[in-house]
Amino acid sequence: MDNNSPPYHKEGSPLPTTISKTEKQRSRSSSRSSVPSIFFAFFSCLAWLYIAGRLWQDAENRKVLSHLLMKNSAERPKVLTVEEKLMVLGCKDLERRIVESEMEISLAKSQGFLKDQLKQPGFSSSKKLLAVIGVYTGFGSRLNRKVFRGSWMPTGDSLKKLEERGIVIRFVIGRSPNRGDSLDRNIDEENRTTKDFLILDNHEEADEESSKKAKFFFSTAVQNWDAEFYIKVDNNIGLDLEGLIELLESRHGQDSVYIGCMKSGEVVSEEGKPWYEPDWWKFGDEKSYFRHASGSLLIISKRFAQYININSASLKTYAHEDTSIGSWMMGIQATYIDENRVCCSGSQQDKVCSLA
Repeated sequence: MDNNSPPYHKEGSPLPTTISKTEKQRSRSSSRSSVPSIFFAFFSCLAWLYIAGRLWQDAENRKVLSHLLMKNSAERPKVLTVEEKLMVLGCKDLERRIVESEMEISLAKSQGFLKDQLKQPGFSSSKKLLAVIGVYTGFGSRLNRKVFRGSWMPTGDSLKKLEERGIVIRFVIGRSPNRGDSLDRNIDEENRTTKDFLILDNHEEADEESSKKAKFFFSTAVQNWDAEFYIKVDNNIGLDLEGLIELLESRHGQDSVYIGCMKSGEVVSEEGKPWYEPDWWKFGDEKSYFRHASGSLLIISKRFAQYININSASLKTYAHEDTSIGSWMMGIQATYIDENRVCCSGSQQDKVCSLA
């Protein structure tokens, strides 16, 4: 057999060379197709991991938001229903009508239409008086009142005769913080006997409320008595009543006067010190009070008492009543009269008042 001749094979015998090549081709083809499958599986895993992470993060975010909503649920703005909105609008309309009514009442007061209706029971203003004198007092000042009634202040029939001369004198006091308690009952009982109190039912009696007491006193006094002058007197001074009447008669016909022992002085800005003024910063860098009458005894004319009555709701009060009244006088055309005879701490013979 020739060495160069092709190998002999019988019919039906396998062809090893040809089969081997086919298997190699199939092997290479299968290896090529498995590479994309691996990459697809890898990226599928990454996608699922990403989706799972986002779902977990969203769940955490929902937990945080739910916690915040529960924490701030009380602070969330309330969604008003139609009925609630109508109620709000109704309240605003009612508030507007109340303001308008108050303005109309103030106008009626200024024109004298409400004077008779606002009188307290038992008071009379049938004649023109020279003066109404309000002597400040408190729940613990019963002994002082007894001393005054036994000295310069008339009682009983003498008090009535003094009113016939045109002078009304009343102890001025508010109500207890606990309305109707023993303090109020004791004052009511004392007044039934002496009939010499002006009880301010709308005022709460307290040392820190003295400035408001001035507004209530002048307002109530001018509503109940038609007088030429209205006088505020502290409960620690005695009066020369005849001397005071003489002083008032000398000012007869002066309807725009503000009479007192005029003074000024430093505004105390340190809390805890006597005469501390919380509104000290309003008085400028020098912190000095404006000119005003001392609180021991001061006199204003009827015109100014009416002004206080009409504007009492909007008048600013300071820590002390004398400076408060002085601030009200600064805003109107008042004639200031520095009257030495009402400087109660002085020692001159012609004083109409003295420290008790």
